[in-house]
Amino acid sequence: MIFPLKNIPPRQLVGGVIASLLDLVGGTPLLSLNRLLGAARDVRLLAKAEHLNPGGSVKDRAARAMLLEGLDSGRLKPGKTIIDATSGNTGISLAMMGAHLGYEVILYLPANANRERKALIRLHGASIVETDPLESSDGAYLAVIAEIGQNGEKYFFPDQYNNRFNSLAHYQTTALEILEQTGGDLTHFVCAMGTSGTFMGTARRLGEAAPNVRRLAVQPDSPIHAIEGVKHMASTIRPGIYDEKLIDETVTVSTLEAWRMTRLLAKQYGLLVGVSSGANVAAAIKVASDLPAGSTVVTILADSGTRYLGEAFWSED
Repeated sequence: MIFPLKNIPPRQLVGGVIASLLDLVGGTPLLSLNRLLGAARDVRLLAKAEHLNPGGSVKDRAARAMLLEGLDSGRLKPGKTIIDATSGNTGISLAMMGAHLGYEVILYLPANANRERKALIRLHGASIVETDPLESSDGAYLAVIAEIGQNGEKYFFPDQYNNRFNSLAHYQTTALEILEQTGGDLTHFVCAMGTSGTFMGTARRLGEAAPNVRRLAVQPDSPIHAIEGVKHMASTIRPGIYDEKLIDETVTVSTLEAWRMTRLLAKQYGLLVGVSSGANVAAAIKVASDLPAGSTVVTILADSGTRYLGEAFWSED
């Protein structure tokens, strides 16, 4: 069952044609995953299908907001190069939108980022600087900071980890879409964090609109994990947009749990999504299993599984 938007966000039309690729971002459906709970459970489990954004991930929302703010403020202007650190998804979004807007893009990411993500970035014409894989996304971020310190005048640096428009994009769109699609009838929001923008912006707006909603952050169960795009906050550089006060509770998920759920979503639901989506759904099921009848749990399908096709986790344990 699909819960469509009653009012899809307005698109910029010229003669009945979408004016910009950026206008395709958002307005994603909310999908029911109730079969995962079993027929006896009178609890709704819903997932926001963010993998259906034009760039294949929830990061399209943040990238769009940060680039539009750059254009509006004049910090992004002809001659500037877009530069940022990424573990993959935001980089793909920036590369895609940079190509559409006519800007060069340079992205720093760990050398062990998989080849699908690197290929997608390069196919959009962006350049990649690979950083020490042992330093993960933190190392990529520090390398960008060093480059900005030497040649800052050349670049527009969205700085996704500290840019308030990252979380504001979700405050203004993702949360409002969820509220409209559920009619405000939700009890729990469950979401993993990388930059934390999706969780922080959505959780803040949901808390304002429906104070009884429980906002649960999904975390890997160990600093050493393979849930791509998800940070173990206790062992990493915390993003500037991260606000612990917005977290009502934390749910931990193991890498194996995330892998198994990712495979299950593909094979039994036809949803080819990434590992962070598997982690989100696994955590949401843990939450839903103890809830009273009438509860509604909403989570996020963060990105498409097509950017992980070469990964070994698709094979059975």
